Amino acid sequence: MNFTISSPANAVIGRYNLILQVTSGNKIFSRFLGQFVLLFNPWCPGDDVYMANESERQEYVLNENGIIFVGNAKYIEARGWYYGQFQDDLLNICLTMLDLSLYYRQDPAIDVSRRGDPKYVGRVISSMINGNDNDNGVLLGKWQGSFHSHENPSRWDGSVVILQKWRQDNYKPVQYGQCWVFAGVMGTVLRCLGIPTRLVSNFNSAHDVDRNLSIDKYYDSSGKSLNISKDSTWDYHVWNESWFIRPDLGTSYNGWQVLDATPQEQSK
Repeated sequence: MNFTISSPANAVIGRYNLILQVTSGNKIFSRFLGQFVLLFNPWCPGDDVYMANESERQEYVLNENGIIFVGNAKYIEARGWYYGQFQDDLLNICLTMLDLSLYYRQDPAIDVSRRGDPKYVGRVISSMINGNDNDNGVLLGKWQGSFHSHENPSRWDGSVVILQKWRQDNYKPVQYGQCWVFAGVMGTVLRCLGIPTRLVSNFNSAHDVDRNLSIDKYYDSSGKSLNISKDSTWDYHVWNESWFIRPDLGTSYNGWQVLDATPQEQSK
């Protein structure tokens, strides 16, 4: 006897137990058949992450290798990065990441029920990629001082080693990461879960702290610069964009959605 199982396009992702239950008269027989994993599906037109273009699916879901652009506006450097989203046990690590999040620990039932929504999953993953907010995140960010006792962020060239080390160290944050490392690892995790994801590099990157959409600089009457504003302009910054629809905002907002795992200030 053959069975075909069809899941709803908006089904919750994650691990499922498959159990066969047979009712005969007043007797019920149950048999555990195994476990399977359900992911987002960019090939399914009904899925929120559906991506119609096959070449884009190949690039933003299936490609395990990429380039991250870093440096400054006058000298842009291309770094190779190995995402490795299909390597052994990476999927188990990514699913465990969801279960370690503060969202899950605060309310497991509500958290799991929302895992069919790529907006929600993207938020959870962007929080879990960094460990600067004491939530068992993957990477600890550091931008100053010495790196001699741990890994210098510039030496990472892929996500697999970082994620495996995170698991081997009992989910303690790996030291250290900076923006392109956070973005590279998040690209791996989201692609692994089936969400099309790319990396974006921005040079002369405005960092607006007070949310007035401008970079403020102050000078005294003699023209001397005053160190008042916390706004700044970075040489570059790297973040992620993931592809899914936005029924909460309307069709004009469908497409690439910004996610940033670099821990600078807490997001609203």
